Order: sequence, then C-alpha cells, then structure tokens
Amino acid sequence: MTLAWLIFRASILTPWLGYLCWSDAKLRRLPNVLTLGGLAAGLCAQAGWNGWHGFTDALGAAGIAVAFLLIPFLVRAAGAGDVKMLAACGAFLGMRWMPLFLMAVSFAGLFVALAMLFMRKVTTARLKHAFRCVFDWTYDRKAGKAALPPKTDERARVPFGIAIAIGTWLTLITEAVLLCR
Repeated sequence: MTLAWLIFRASILTPWLGYLCWSDAKLRRLPNVLTLGGLAAGLCAQAGWNGWHGFTDALGAAGIAVAFLLIPFLVRAAGAGDVKMLAACGAFLGMRWMPLFLMAVSFAGLFVALAMLFMRKVTTARLKHAFRCVFDWTYDRKAGKAALPPKTDERARVPFGIAIAIGTWLTLITEAVLLCR
C-alpha cells in the first residue's frame, strides 16, 4: 500500500465517520443512505485503486465484518446500522487489516460502553437482569423482564458507531505508522 492510498481513504472516511458518530450519539441512528453508500464507496474505491483484486479484497473484508456482528445482531445486541457501518469500514480497510480493525473496534466498544455507564448516559438494568437470570436461581425472571425499560428508550442502547469509527481511525493510524517506518 502507498501513502497516497492511505491519505485518499482517510480523507474520505474522516468526514463520513464524523457525521455517523454524531448521528449515532445524538439520534441513535445510522442512516442507510450513508452506511450502504459507504459500503458502495469502499468497494468502488478499492476497485478503482487496486483493480479486481482490490474489489474482491474489499468484498471479503465486508463479509468478515458482517459475520463479526451477525450473532449480536440476531440477538438484538447490535443494530443493522452498526453491521452496515462495520462492513463499509471493512471494505475501505481490506482483508489485511481486519484482525487489527475488529480488535480495535471491540476494545473501543468496551471503552465507549464504560464511559457511557460512568457518565450515566446508559442504564444498567438490562445488564443486571441478564446476570441475575444466569447466576441467581431465586430471581423472578418474568417480573424482572417486565420491569426493564423499553428497548426504544435512548438510555437502553450504546452508540456502537462511535466504537466503529474509533477502530477505523486507529487502524488507519497504525497503517500510517507502519508505512512510514
């Protein structure tokens, strides 16, 4: 990879990720136009810069990104916007950087969730309910579930798009450091 390719991707990704972070933090929404458009842009950018190999590389990376969040999506722990945003970022980064990218996103997600808990921007009721269901055999699961806040409550969800953006930026920074050595 060249420095020009890195700068090109960073210049496209930075404003896009910035807006998606804002949207996810304020509205808890990642618009399809931007997430699917980002996926298409990532595939086209890879194909335009690296040819057919770049396109297949981006497609494979997007597929791995979708597989990474598939189970959390199916159990409603992640939204569809998160899955599409992760796939779009994966398409821009390519297969070579997927292990680092997914690890960075995971750790960033942990830190975002802890920061939101610390700032009291997210409720711990669902987490407490899940732990009590698993570890407390005297816990009334039916009454506990009825007492949970609705899933539409803003304090019931963590904006994972912020973690995806942080993981993407960290991966690009790591790529730049390794490229300039």
